[in-house]
Amino acid sequence: MSNVAIVGASGYTGRELMRLLRHHPQLRLASAMTARPGSQPEPPALPCDPTVEALDLDRLADVDGVFLCTPHGAAASIAADLLARGTRVVDLSADFRLRDPQAYARTYAAEHPAPALLGEAVYGLTEHARDAVAKARLCANPGCYPTSILLPLLPLLQNGLVADGQPIVADSKSGTSGAGKAPGERTHFGNVHENFCAYGVGTHRHAPEIWQQAGTERIVFTPHLLPTFRGILSTIYVPPATGVTADQVRDCLAERYAAEPFVSVYQKGLPELRCVQMTNECHVAVAPSGPYVVVVSVIDNLVKGASGQALQNMNVMLGLDETAGLS
Repeated sequence: MSNVAIVGASGYTGRELMRLLRHHPQLRLASAMTARPGSQPEPPALPCDPTVEALDLDRLADVDGVFLCTPHGAAASIAADLLARGTRVVDLSADFRLRDPQAYARTYAAEHPAPALLGEAVYGLTEHARDAVAKARLCANPGCYPTSILLPLLPLLQNGLVADGQPIVADSKSGTSGAGKAPGERTHFGNVHENFCAYGVGTHRHAPEIWQQAGTERIVFTPHLLPTFRGILSTIYVPPATGVTADQVRDCLAERYAAEPFVSVYQKGLPELRCVQMTNECHVAVAPSGPYVVVVSVIDNLVKGASGQALQNMNVMLGLDETAGLS
């Protein structure tokens, strides 16, 4: 058994990792901590959960890997300390997703706390970075919206199936858990129930992450808030290159992900949130629509969009079966 720890264990992603690790055959949760030293211990949310103790990095000397489920800006200094101790780190915050410290400062309105580590961090979209993740000390776990968009879009860009110069529209909807555990006006039950809205139009912090990984800023990303707890559905309007059909787009995705355990490409029909909730799967479908090819993808934002993908990456970093704990 390898030992792992969760820092920031009381939030949604930390609790989700606890759920997944309970059934992992080769990883043991050795410690669950808050994101702050000196915090009061938090009792278990469920009888099978550990008590969440105050942050104390000295107690993590014997763990093989640490998941950072901390707020943005708090993870970088913790990661630097853990790396100096020889511990592998998967960071679920945004601190190491953007390679350019100036882009980070523009997006998060703060200077990067550990810019020297940005060049080392591997962007952990596992299906597209498996070899790099296996060698990494520091893995930047992708954001939930970017995961739902990049998995179906990257193979199309890489194979020249998208028309040059034309905008690609990514219209995405997420459940309220994507906003995190802290209560807020936008995610208050009374404001979400029987409601549906767009937000962060043109300003959402995941846009630079999507542009960076796709290698283009012509992706128009608009997020929406669904009156559900978990799940993301992204509808991507792709302008096809001359002569490219929806069948060719589907065949490209089916071939690229044929051997991937967590990505399914539909031959007919469209995926729904209930197809993937509580799983680490991404389901993708393709359909023609006028001058566009429409690609629909669904993930669970707390699993494939966060904790599940983080566990997938940690499995790869520790040389374990990639699917362990995620079946």
